[in-house]
Amino acid sequence: MFKKWLKVFSQCDLFKGINPEELNLVFNCLKPKVSNYEKNDWVAVAGEKFTGLGVVLAGEVVVVKENAAGNRVIIAVNTPGEMFGEMAAFSGEGVWPVSVTARTACTVMFLPAGKIVGNCEMLCASHRLLVTNLLEIVSHKALMLHRKVEYLAIKSLRGKISTFLLENYKKMGKPTFLLPLKRNELADFLNVSRPSLSREMCRLRDEGVIDFHRESIKIREVNALRNMAE
Repeated sequence: MFKKWLKVFSQCDLFKGINPEELNLVFNCLKPKVSNYEKNDWVAVAGEKFTGLGVVLAGEVVVVKENAAGNRVIIAVNTPGEMFGEMAAFSGEGVWPVSVTARTACTVMFLPAGKIVGNCEMLCASHRLLVTNLLEIVSHKALMLHRKVEYLAIKSLRGKISTFLLENYKKMGKPTFLLPLKRNELADFLNVSRPSLSREMCRLRDEGVIDFHRESIKIREVNALRNMAE
């Protein structure tokens, strides 16, 4: 039943180095569950029982965290081949620390964490490689969360926006690119209000630092952004 997702699996870091035949053996051992969701459905809810590591097979999901006041902060937007839940899988809490919603209609595969690190019935090398890949992913995610803390530590809204735009500029390698987040999602990610974000973006445009149309951004003055990000 997993053959139609082979292209997605080849893009997923969790299955790096595992060929389709070996992957089939791993799935026979893990017995993952595949679920479909409509747009805006809850895929996972913070505080509810943990259901396993999620791998997005189709569509997109948004990973969010809410504070006691109900304010939402976006942790990540995951597309096919990306996963969520790996940081909570072995915490011992047994519940979701974050909520996950369907940004679009999507399909998600859940892998039981206990079976990933448990003894493999076939003692296969591909299962051991899966565990190694997972450790690398968790380490990378820890570094990403550290970066998120750095964003929260930036006091000025202009500094947060400049840092975000510079990081995407470096990632894309060109001054014109599409923002990976919608405006309201970017506001949640930066932990600022949507109106404040829009006003500051317009100021940067009026000053000739950037230009934008919907999700498309063009950086006109890279050095100016760098100065504001410091």
